[in-house]
Amino acid sequence: MRFALTTDQAALRDAARDLLATHCPPGTVREAWDGKPADGLWRRLADLGLTGAAVPEELGGLGLSDVEMAAVLVEVGYAAVPLPVAETAAVAAPLLAAAGDPGGHLAGVLGGATRVALAGRTRLVPYGGRAELVLDLAGPGLAALADLPAEPVPAIDGSRALVRLAEAPGGAFEVDAGALALARDRAALAVAAQLVGLGRRMLDLTVAYVRERHQFGVPVGGFQAVKHRLADATLEVEFAEPAVLQAAWAAATGAPTRARDVSTAYVLAAEAAAGAARAAIQCHGAMGYTVEYDLHLYAKRAWALAADGDGVDAHLARVADAIGV
Repeated sequence: MRFALTTDQAALRDAARDLLATHCPPGTVREAWDGKPADGLWRRLADLGLTGAAVPEELGGLGLSDVEMAAVLVEVGYAAVPLPVAETAAVAAPLLAAAGDPGGHLAGVLGGATRVALAGRTRLVPYGGRAELVLDLAGPGLAALADLPAEPVPAIDGSRALVRLAEAPGGAFEVDAGALALARDRAALAVAAQLVGLGRRMLDLTVAYVRERHQFGVPVGGFQAVKHRLADATLEVEFAEPAVLQAAWAAATGAPTRARDVSTAYVLAAEAAAGAARAAIQCHGAMGYTVEYDLHLYAKRAWALAADGDGVDAHLARVADAIGV
């Protein structure tokens, strides 16, 4: 079986990559740590059509599948975009469309006026400080929350504007259980895709560094221990990406293996990103620990993403159930 993007899918990915390379450099991520919301970047992403990419064309979107979205979200992860792109475009927009637009929020999402954050089993909401709407996916129905009191919360990744809701969500809309389960899987898939991108970014930074850093008159990248360490981390990332594409295909086609495939992708991507972070920090030496160096922007995003939702253990249990262990 061939797990690769088509020409059109690769073109969309490359368009997102080029836009983010220009308009979301590390400086933009650093500014988000200081509270700057990157509104200009969001406007550019909305103008690209990304906010409605996964919404059917008849409802004003681009009608793209989960496979195209996964490819784009790898690039979102690579750039560590400090905005709820995945939550809005890959999860909330198609869910609102499928649910008949409860609350009338879809038009704002499609136009880029409404950014959406996701709440889970706790009241902690990543990007809650930069969103006009919060969707609670934890209950039996869909709770859409606007103007709900919230307080900022210090977090390992300060660019994600984490908040804690001041009160428990209420007033859930009735949503088809299957649509809600798909949204939860899409949220996990979005995390996996971003973790692949983050793993690749950390390795790219490290390879560039070990080529330039000299010791005993030669680049440290020529030392066997460094080469093997980075090769092992690269293999983990390269093996995780096809799993993400497989999970995206399963979500797009309604395959019966969707739950297993999404959880497999999540576990492989989380472990790959964690391995890439360890290798990157080790190969950078003391510099890798400093906040002045860009590596921490991507390592901390990877750690924060992997800690979101149900976590690796829950997804491992779901894979075990699927294969009868």
